[in-house]
Amino acid sequence: MGNSAAVAVVGATGLVGRQILASLEERKFPLSNLQLYASPRSAGEELSCGRLTMRVDLLDTARFAGTDIVLIAANELMSAEWAGRAVESGALVVDTSPLYVDDPEVPVVVPEINADALGEVRNRGIVASPDAVAIATGLVVSPLHQAAGIRRLVITTFEPVSGAGHAGIEELQRQTLDLMSGQGTDNNVFPQRIAFNLVPQLGEPLAGGNTREEAATITALRRLLASDIEISLTRVRVPVFYGSALAVNVEMTQSMSFDEVSETLRAAPGLMLTEDLEAQLYPTPADTIGEDAIHVGRVRCNEELNVIDLWIALDNIRKGSAVNAVQIAELLFRDYL
Repeated sequence: MGNSAAVAVVGATGLVGRQILASLEERKFPLSNLQLYASPRSAGEELSCGRLTMRVDLLDTARFAGTDIVLIAANELMSAEWAGRAVESGALVVDTSPLYVDDPEVPVVVPEINADALGEVRNRGIVASPDAVAIATGLVVSPLHQAAGIRRLVITTFEPVSGAGHAGIEELQRQTLDLMSGQGTDNNVFPQRIAFNLVPQLGEPLAGGNTREEAATITALRRLLASDIEISLTRVRVPVFYGSALAVNVEMTQSMSFDEVSETLRAAPGLMLTEDLEAQLYPTPADTIGEDAIHVGRVRCNEELNVIDLWIALDNIRKGSAVNAVQIAELLFRDYL
């Protein structure tokens, strides 16, 4: 391993891509070279990361020879086309799309949970960084699962429009202005109006009723927890720009008291427990913007039923995507290059 690494970011001008660059700088990732790629819409921009300022090139011109790590912050179609090319050029790939979460040869990794799974990276040369819901839920329930075993999870999410990128933000802005002006509005990004509304569908529906995104999250969670836990998941889009929240019902195989749950969560890496209902202290999505910790609150325990209820909030762009990918890249640089 050298003292620095050559890194490429695919989708560098998107919300996650820009945050990847910010996180590389914040965490002082040792860059020897940086390549930035995006679509024709934003190619030609100049972006900075630490001491490097680079021009964003067209993705069609990408050449990964000599690149150590490629971070893909794009959709599944782009990942399907470019991840394999990067691996063929000798790079290791960290993919933030759901494309590879059900590929048994591709590890699904949240470093605080299963960093040892990176040992499988040589199978395909690719690591899957899961979605924000899988990352947040996994970080919170993994220590509970280790302590007393989990039988079932029931999860409802409240996810911001930034999860759909710049287009999602623009649609909420436009619809809000239209409705506040007394005008009608249409929807292009989301299946129904998002302004002043809730949309209980993220992604295309599958047989049985789940969407592709819900199915991918369930698969990722089971792989993170190394378990066949029963999982019921409803992902809901809400008219918020940034910051996600989740209501999680956990059915345990063994009972845990409130104090035991609190102590377990306080000791877990990557979590921040806020619990004072009388003082109205509990995490909200707005509280988490700009933070890497997953925030937990509203902890309730029913010891007779072996059930725990939790409220989780996080910055969906940071630890929910970009920071997790950069943490994986750090471990790849340290242990696998």
